[in-house]
Amino acid sequence: MTLLAWCLAWVLDFIIGDPHSWPHPVRWIGNLINAVQRAVRRVCHSDLALRIGGGVMWLAVVGLTYAVAWGVLHLAASVHPWLGFGIEVWMIFTVLAGRCLAQSAQAVERPLRAGDLAESRIKLSWIVGRDTSQLQPEQINRAVVETVAENTVDGIIAPLFFLLLGGAPLAMAYKAVNTLDSMVGYKHEKYRAIGMVSARLDDVANFIPARLSWLLIGLAAFICRDNGARALRIGWRDRKNHSSPNCAWSEATVAGALGIRLGGPNDYFGERVNKPWIGDEHRPIAIDDISRTIRLMWVASTLALLLFMAVRFWLIGAS
Repeated sequence: MTLLAWCLAWVLDFIIGDPHSWPHPVRWIGNLINAVQRAVRRVCHSDLALRIGGGVMWLAVVGLTYAVAWGVLHLAASVHPWLGFGIEVWMIFTVLAGRCLAQSAQAVERPLRAGDLAESRIKLSWIVGRDTSQLQPEQINRAVVETVAENTVDGIIAPLFFLLLGGAPLAMAYKAVNTLDSMVGYKHEKYRAIGMVSARLDDVANFIPARLSWLLIGLAAFICRDNGARALRIGWRDRKNHSSPNCAWSEATVAGALGIRLGGPNDYFGERVNKPWIGDEHRPIAIDDISRTIRLMWVASTLALLLFMAVRFWLIGAS
């Protein structure tokens, strides 16, 4: 029933996403990270000690997440197979973030279409790390497209990839890896030392999924009648135009598909960061590019699900 669980979880994410009133493991993981981080900072003060403490934090959070997920799943299955199936579906559902990502992007898009620039900037600040207070419509559009493109990897493709490798517990462990990076994996002074291990290992975890996103989004561009050939060409050409070894793969492929330019200078925590440009500006970026990127995200994630299900089916048959 494993493949059925994958499908049901994906459909649930597509339909209802992550209702705020529902309990969610990522919130629990976040609380655990905060607690362990406070403990590390109490005993570690030098940069070297903070790097070591950050590594211990990573092991503790990721290891405990995997162990609890594995234990709960096997305990539920021992009580009744259908209970185990239900818990498996719920775990997979919680690690997928497609609907949440789409809703967050649309929450920025709606006030922008209505001319409410202030509200659009506020909603954008909830999903990006850059300073949004002075952004103009073109910059807001660019930020949303980049966010959807980047998070297509760590919000959908990567969880499905680790689901293929190790089932729901490993997918949950990946979510802990990703949450650690989003909370402490920054390069500014406060987190540079304690978050170094989290940032580096998140890069390792996303290495293969990011490169798969180049093919999946490129194929999605063909299906969506965007420029698929240009998506693959620009995705490959500009794959290194980012400080992250992974982010440019999906961003460049989306930029190529839509014929727009992403990247460029942005302000983070009061510091100007001059990122390389990604893509060619065949036309100015427009507000409709947000919905077009969301469409690419959904099609690429569907292709990822079908690909990994096919691999799983083949592995079962081969064994």
